[in-house]
Amino acid sequence: MTDARPVVAVLDYGSGNVHSAVKALDAAGADARLTRDRGLVADADGLLVPGVGAFDAVMRQLEAIRGGELIERRLAGGRPVLGICVGMQVLFERGVERGVETEGLGQWPGAVERLDAPVVPHMGWSAVEPGAGSRLFAGLEGERFYFVHSYAARAWSLDVIPPFPEPAVTWAVHGSPFVAAVENGPLSATQFHPEKSGEAGIRLLRNWIGTLSR
Repeated sequence: MTDARPVVAVLDYGSGNVHSAVKALDAAGADARLTRDRGLVADADGLLVPGVGAFDAVMRQLEAIRGGELIERRLAGGRPVLGICVGMQVLFERGVERGVETEGLGQWPGAVERLDAPVVPHMGWSAVEPGAGSRLFAGLEGERFYFVHSYAARAWSLDVIPPFPEPAVTWAVHGSPFVAAVENGPLSATQFHPEKSGEAGIRLLRNWIGTLSR
């Protein structure tokens, strides 16, 4: 019998926490495969880009395997990509950490900066405010998700020209508002960790998997 589950490639570029992401995707109904095989990354139904640690370190690891090129090629073909935590942050133009500015992948304009909050890092469960038309958060209104981060995008400035639809931008608050998730055509990302967010996180991944075309 052929496995009918959508294949999701989890990009293996040296980031930590990848095995919990693989397990969560499997639990959500995907055939998750940890890989850096360029053919599989290109052909999979979905690509998940994890990320933990510092923005500049993650960018160096991605550059070592030409990860930015892999992501760009998928998006150019309308192939879905999901970034998690620093895997979301590097999608912006740049990151600024401890006075060091690092160029990101530039899929979205703006900078990832230190949270404007009395207590950093932001660690624990927080509510989010899903953007209009969100598919990731369908049926998850009012749920909390697990965050572990000191930096985030604190502004959203992408100008969309019709007929392209406006992205669904989800916000959370820790001291001040920050971008908690984005859904922008084939490119989606979450600042929180779905794989650490219990049943709500599994359901969110299931929602994303449900958008993948076979």
